[in-house]
Amino acid sequence: MDDALARAGYRDVAPEEGGGAARGWWDANAEEYLAEHGDFLGPDDFVWCPEGLREADAHLLGDVRGATVLEVGAGAAQCSRWLTAAGARAVATDVSGGMLAAGAGYDARRGSRTPMVQADARHLPFADASFDVAFTAFGALPFVPDAGRVHAEVARVLRPGGRWVFAVTHPVRWAFPDDPGTGGLTAARSYFDRRPYVEEAADGRVLYAEYHRTLGDHVRELTGAGLVLDDLVEPPWPAGHDRVWGGWGPVRGALLPGTAVFVTRRAG
Repeated sequence: MDDALARAGYRDVAPEEGGGAARGWWDANAEEYLAEHGDFLGPDDFVWCPEGLREADAHLLGDVRGATVLEVGAGAAQCSRWLTAAGARAVATDVSGGMLAAGAGYDARRGSRTPMVQADARHLPFADASFDVAFTAFGALPFVPDAGRVHAEVARVLRPGGRWVFAVTHPVRWAFPDDPGTGGLTAARSYFDRRPYVEEAADGRVLYAEYHRTLGDHVRELTGAGLVLDDLVEPPWPAGHDRVWGGWGPVRGALLPGTAVFVTRRAG
């Protein structure tokens, strides 16, 4: 079966095709992704976004000492590793076995032990009210057509009043080309066009799908799951930060937001 990229663009796909593509894509690309970004993310650091906002400075999760914390879409569990060192009882989940295997490699090299579970964020294998805090830094939500199910599952496993913090590509960015230079400063498509970005093989199989939601969509989905929005953080691009990551970089970052971090909690 040939998984070479044949076509890419914005188009509607069946939910099961788009939502099921993430596991295979991240398995196939885990090594390349970490080779490119691993030095920036670190094996045991907590970086929220390409702007370089770190939990050590932002404290978006609150005081995690002694807290039971769930990481959704953890990748190689870098953030959970940092949380464990900060005194939390962290559990990392990801749909990709390839990314979790990379996390096990980090643990082996560092002599650490990070609890990691392979799971779809829409079907979390945990009991109700199991966690004090949950979070994701660009995990799960962009890659499923039904993000409301992720929010509902997280709300289910959180204790009343528990915090759920998630970072996603800022929705405004979807109106602009994915170009970190001046070519990415002119709007090229409608902000209200919700067709996902899709990559396909020659036989039409979906290899990758990423979903756009407006700010309003995000708010409706999280409140529909019984969550309360406490804050929306839009990290500015820091002076002197020259790293380019896909469409993120200092040229666009000086003028356009790149990341939106929603700070929410379970009602009750």
